[in-house]
Amino acid sequence: MPALWIAHVSVTDEEAYGKYAKLAGPAIAKHGGAFIARGGRYVQLEGKDRPRNVVAKFPSVEAAETCYHSPEYQEALSHARGASERELLIVETSE
Repeated sequence: MPALWIAHVSVTDEEAYGKYAKLAGPAIAKHGGAFIARGGRYVQLEGKDRPRNVVAKFPSVEAAETCYHSPEYQEALSHARGASERELLIVETSE
């Protein structure tokens, strides 16, 4: 079953977060992920507002989780830590 990787982000250091973004995209693609929303227009209806919202579709929850724990993504993530406040979750789709 496909899965969505959903991130809600407030960037606090643009330069460091840019390094994360440069490395994260290829790591996500390597694990079968494809971006379907990336920082576009949004409407916050409930919860904490995070101005950057990203959704990637993966072949499965397992593929998305494997990506997260991969050395490539963890290297990318090292640039996001301290450069952003984020929430990230993986949810299985119904299709």
